[in-house]
Amino acid sequence: MKVTLTSTSKIVMLKPGLLADGIPARVWVGETESGVKVHAFITRMAVAKDEDTEQFECELQQCEAPSVEIQAIPNRLVIE
Repeated sequence: MKVTLTSTSKIVMLKPGLLADGIPARVWVGETESGVKVHAFITRMAVAKDEDTEQFECELQQCEAPSVEIQAIPNRLVIE
């Protein structure tokens, strides 16, 4: 499966199980090749250490304003 994602400025705290403080995750929006719309909650992103990361880091700072639908996502999510 391939998904194209776009970063938003929305940050939520994921609270898996009994983890007290939670984990911050940026909300990304996207679409699969077949047109299914998705939301992704990204907590980490890594680049291979032999890659030039300057352009990647610049692009990673670019975020869209969240849509009304994304704004409605609670700032604190409990994942069971």
